[in-house]
Amino acid sequence: MTSRATSWGLRTATLLMAGVLAAGCSAPGGSGPAWTAEPGASSGSAPGATGTGSSPPASEPTPTPSGSATAAPGPAATAAAWKTFTDPGRTVSFDLPDQWIAQSVTPEDGALPGALKIEVKKQDGTFMAALRTGLPPSEPACPDTGKKPYVVISSVPVALPGLTGEGTIAPHAVYRVIQGYRYFGSYGITNIVGGADGQACELRNVVRGPAGKGDYSFGDVIALKAFAPDEKVAPAKAFDTLDQAAKYVNEGPDFANVQRMLMSLEIKN
Repeated sequence: MTSRATSWGLRTATLLMAGVLAAGCSAPGGSGPAWTAEPGASSGSAPGATGTGSSPPASEPTPTPSGSATAAPGPAATAAAWKTFTDPGRTVSFDLPDQWIAQSVTPEDGALPGALKIEVKKQDGTFMAALRTGLPPSEPACPDTGKKPYVVISSVPVALPGLTGEGTIAPHAVYRVIQGYRYFGSYGITNIVGGADGQACELRNVVRGPAGKGDYSFGDVIALKAFAPDEKVAPAKAFDTLDQAAKYVNEGPDFANVQRMLMSLEIKN
């Protein structure tokens, strides 16, 4: 399987809004994890960034008003060899670096029948993302007092099935940052608009799935929020400045590899 991944980045300093900001692992036990991998399916050098300058999702704030926007190529995925994960039922597949590990685990309570949860980790056990299917649709309450400013740092269209309607967009792989006592960032796929006027209570890394199939999520967290000082932030990330968040996206090898992985996802209907 050939990854469809492309990547792009936004330069840091002048592109970020000053005023508008303000979206291996554990060893398998027993008989082993319920997953199949095809190490040779996508082996080879990662493709370079194309710098297509794709537009962010409609109604999402972009880090451009404080300066002229300059689209620049993002970092290329750095893993030299890739493999393809496919679940036993062949309902989902995605590419991941050859040394990373994908493992099926028990879905959370409340998931629909037939739901999957696949965790992806580096070879040293560092959690990178989870793919969840069969999520029951939800509409979290968002009072005005709970809204926080956020910004979209990276947004690239992906070809995935999803429900369309009010409050949804075409699916995108995104990196978004929300402002609290620090700047909290998260990556994932979504077709849900973050919030109006650059404000949101949480940014959901969720795609509204076709009717009867449930929603699905692929990212570090299902929902990103402005964490309280006593809350655990990981696996989302915390930054002291927006420049740090943009540097992680534009220059970080981890994000480049994750973005390629997210964009390679295929959901079989």
